[in-house]
Amino acid sequence: QAQVAESGGRLVQAGDSLRISCEVSGLTSSRYATGWFRQAPGKEREVVAAVGWGSVSSYYQDSVLGRFTVSRDKARNTVNLQMNDLKPEDTARYYCAVKESLLGSYYTSPGAYEYWGQGTQVTVSS
Repeated sequence: QAQVAESGGRLVQAGDSLRISCEVSGLTSSRYATGWFRQAPGKEREVVAAVGWGSVSSYYQDSVLGRFTVSRDKARNTVNLQMNDLKPEDTARYYCAVKESLLGSYYTSPGAYEYWGQGTQVTVSS
């Protein structure tokens, strides 16, 4: 059974940087696409960033483009989300999602993903 676990969320100030991580285990293959989603209170879950298994193709939501970067540490089976110049509107619970895929495509729809973590809270104070 695959397991996905996020970590690293905390309270930061506007303008700060923060890296949150997603540890993946139990998959039958190392070829998986990863999506980072977030959900703020009273709002729908939205995609923040997504990458294909080879990290060749990627997607970033317009509001985070140039500030957030997804990277993959294959040796540790971890996918990181580096967030720079954080803004109060980035406050949300961040979720990592994984889909086993031989293709290099990314996926932006929550329904495309097979495994989800419990999320990690990121709070940005003004």
